[in-house]
Amino acid sequence: MEVPAELAAGEESSALPAAAALPSESQPTPAKPVQITVVTAQELKTIKGDVSATLVRVEYNGAILGDSSKTDVLPDGTANYNFMTSFECNPDGPNSLADVAQKPVLLTVIEVLQKEKKQKEKTVPLGQAVVDLLPLLQGQCSFKVSAPLYAVPPSPLESLHPEAKGGLEVTVCTEEPLLSAAQLSNGNLLSVTLEAAYSVPEAFLPSGPPHNYMACLQVPAAGEKEFPLLFKNGILKLAGEKEPFPRPKKWSLANIMAPGALNIPESFIVGGPYEDEDGELNKREDREFRIQAESMKRIVWDMEKRCYLDPAAVVTLQKRITQCQYWPVEVCRMTVAPASKGKTSEADKGDEDKQIFFHGVAYINMEPLLCPGVKQIRGAFRVFTYQDNKVFEKTKCQHSVFRDLRTQLHLTKEGPWTPGISTSLSKAFPSKTQKEDKEKITKDKDSNRRMSSVPKIRLSDASLEAENITNLSLEEQPYVEAGTFLMMEIKLDKALVPRRLREDLTRRVEQMIPPRPPLPPRTDGAKKAVEDYHNRVTSIAVSILSECRELFGKQLPDGGATDPQTLEEQKRQLNFELNKSGKYFAFKEQLKYAVVKIVREKYQKTTAFETQEEFQAFLSELYVYLMDQMHVALNQLLFEEAALPVPVLRMTEEQLWLFAREAEVNKDYELASVYHQKRLDQDQRNIQHWLDYGAFRLLLEETTKAQECFRQALSLDPHHIQSLLLCGVVAVMLQHYAEAEIFFESACCLEPSSIVAWTLSGLFYELQNNNIQAEMAFREAKKLLKAQLAKEGEGGKRQISATSVRSPSPDPGLSRLPCTIFMKTVEFLMKFNAIQFVHMALAHELLSFQGGPSCAYYLALARTCLLKEDFSKCQECLREAVRIDPVNPNVWAQKGHLCYLKRDFGEAKECYERTISFVEDAADVHFVYLRLGSIYLEEKEFGRAKQTYLLACKNSASCLTWLGVGIACYRLEEMVDAEDALTEANTLNNTNAEVWGYLALICLQGGRQREAEQCYKYTLKLGLRNDSLLREIHAAQQRFGFGNPAF
Repeated sequence: MEVPAELAAGEESSALPAAAALPSESQPTPAKPVQITVVTAQELKTIKGDVSATLVRVEYNGAILGDSSKTDVLPDGTANYNFMTSFECNPDGPNSLADVAQKPVLLTVIEVLQKEKKQKEKTVPLGQAVVDLLPLLQGQCSFKVSAPLYAVPPSPLESLHPEAKGGLEVTVCTEEPLLSAAQLSNGNLLSVTLEAAYSVPEAFLPSGPPHNYMACLQVPAAGEKEFPLLFKNGILKLAGEKEPFPRPKKWSLANIMAPGALNIPESFIVGGPYEDEDGELNKREDREFRIQAESMKRIVWDMEKRCYLDPAAVVTLQKRITQCQYWPVEVCRMTVAPASKGKTSEADKGDEDKQIFFHGVAYINMEPLLCPGVKQIRGAFRVFTYQDNKVFEKTKCQHSVFRDLRTQLHLTKEGPWTPGISTSLSKAFPSKTQKEDKEKITKDKDSNRRMSSVPKIRLSDASLEAENITNLSLEEQPYVEAGTFLMMEIKLDKALVPRRLREDLTRRVEQMIPPRPPLPPRTDGAKKAVEDYHNRVTSIAVSILSECRELFGKQLPDGGATDPQTLEEQKRQLNFELNKSGKYFAFKEQLKYAVVKIVREKYQKTTAFETQEEFQAFLSELYVYLMDQMHVALNQLLFEEAALPVPVLRMTEEQLWLFAREAEVNKDYELASVYHQKRLDQDQRNIQHWLDYGAFRLLLEETTKAQECFRQALSLDPHHIQSLLLCGVVAVMLQHYAEAEIFFESACCLEPSSIVAWTLSGLFYELQNNNIQAEMAFREAKKLLKAQLAKEGEGGKRQISATSVRSPSPDPGLSRLPCTIFMKTVEFLMKFNAIQFVHMALAHELLSFQGGPSCAYYLALARTCLLKEDFSKCQECLREAVRIDPVNPNVWAQKGHLCYLKRDFGEAKECYERTISFVEDAADVHFVYLRLGSIYLEEKEFGRAKQTYLLACKNSASCLTWLGVGIACYRLEEMVDAEDALTEANTLNNTNAEVWGYLALICLQGGRQREAEQCYKYTLKLGLRNDSLLREIHAAQQRFGFGNPAF
């Protein structure tokens, strides 16, 4: 670990960097002046009523920037300074971006007393204020602030109210932004807040020499550098009231005399429910222990440290979290050497400040910061005794921070340092809280004399230290025995992994449904029965005319008329032919159903007649009506306008392919085959249709049928490379090696620039034990890949070895393109379910690695295991993939699929939610939406289910996505939206029984009896497999009293 050279012994402002600038290897930038103008002070007389003249002193980073001239205080307590000063912000100098991030400008209002004769003018500090420079790192060039002015206690015996009693109006500006556009957009700001350590060991008592309670966290920078953030001067508080919420965070400054000025403006510790924390001890069973610990003895810091991270440091931070999710936070107690007037010898000095006690460590899980949109971690973290081997095993850190910085940790008991103030004014003035704690400590000394054994570490002897730590027994671990834990918060200004912005999908469902041509109006009841009768009469008339043309021809005799005798003869001949062929009885049967409908619908006759006379009268009436309607129909036959055709919805190729993929994923292979056949029916000369159908047959392990499909594709274009390669693949699977060789050779000859063709040829030759040919093919593929990368401008950034061509990515989530010949081939083979060749390519990929397998390797292997339902092997692969690339949405999607198939829906939901939070979509995000929506429906989270299914509809609509929307809306009692969604689902696939089932429920709810029966009929006809839905339909039918024709 490298320690910055500027770490030197002395006061805290120079002992350790308060914030790490975390520089990259970029070119040095020139210094930029930061101008500070103190305009006015208000309400000075509320601090001291008789104040008459004051001046203001501006300090930054331990240096005095200047004093204003003496200014009279007006009667209303206002003093107009208009004092301007500045300092230079230099990335390589004393006032770096690190200082701007962490250190405020300190303003001291000093009262100028009237001088007596022959005496110098006396000054007394009246109040102090601080100005946070953080806006300069947020892109602002200037800002104006009214800084609260806190009174300085006139003596150590007096205590003041912590609230501010005045204010300073201050303006801060720069000529140009401190950060460039790239630094502003790609950089980040890390803040770490150490609140307190609770349930501390019993040995922590105020007796003996004074102690300094410290903690330290190392923050990685660009390259291998690390910067320590040191928290010092923790306050030991005995049992009493809890720490209040909210309470202000504090600066880590040593030269502030007004206790209230230590509070960081507009920055508070707000607390929250234990269950919402990210650390440990956040379970229900830990609640009682946490409540007790917070009112017992504790060490309080309430201190915030900030780090500016430049773009290179942000990449390093993400990389380090990926490599190891646990980071160590070391804690210790050190003895403070009292300030001595005499000169201390080096030996004495070493004895005083080279010992630390109670060396402990807490492990912070930083992995949540790699979740999309997460910017903050806050929680309780257990403290353990520091042991080198345990820390290395958990965090991969080889050194202790306190051990490495022991020469910089020179602690002396001294008051705060205030440059420029007279000696009598530079004494330490403790705050009211500190005095109360001191009195309480003194009062409780006698009741806490029991001292446990203290593990003591001498930093001057590293080998002895390691031996002592390693040999500590469980009884000698005070932190574990006491149950000590740290409350910490780690916060970023911007999330390391951005979260996808969700657009508002709360609009009505009908607005998302694409426009469809309207269906022709349909009539019911008597009107419909008469129309059916007209249609039957017209149809029979057209058939009889066709018979006449066949029997007697189309030409009329000379003169244009037919004599009655001939006409009668033709009539008898027509009747004979109709009876002889059976068409007469067929026509009667066709009319019978139409007549029955008229009797039932128009005349409402459904029961038998009581008398024969009544029956005959009805027949006469019916006959007259039917004859009239027959003439109407025949008259309309020659003048009838063409009826509007029923619109036929034609699915696109993409829609049919999506529906087929949905059926494959749901293992409804019969339906998937139907959709593939429909694609072929639409265009049998489309090569891609045949390839997709062949891939489907390979999924079912029907190799012969797959071969037929691939050969059909090849017959459409003998020069199609993918068809040649796939024919070669299935030939190998069928052990037709001579044919396979012809196919692979043809592919390489037709397209010698194809990396996949040469790689598959190499795998084939290797299968034939033709190692020379195999090596030649692999060499050619690697040469082509190298040339391709060089052409893309990436040749200088990628490492090319003799066995593989790899491209290391600085960000594990940015580069996921296959960068070896074998992974390119795997990507091609996985599209067509050629699993046998996938395993061969992955075996070569595994052998070609120098630094271990890649995420793409484990992801591909996991997909093959998932297809074979080898869940344990798939889980191992995905565990490694997550470790290598935790911000890859495809990894989390596959993990979600694994958990879903294992019916671990809780874990699946977490993985799916994380997947859709990434800005980049997973490759199979459609199925992520479908399965996540189904989980929400199962858990009765209908609002979230609707939102998820609507996202799926927006991404790629299908029957299943609209069905999900319809179910969610129905459960939310949004019946209009539910019917719209289910109607669209029915339009996309009218053979889905579940869609008909929910439409039946909606019709039952709306009192639409006829439609409810119709939907229910199709539900049964199509074979609904959802037993719970069928029971729900039956219950609704019983409740409403209709909807089932059996009633």
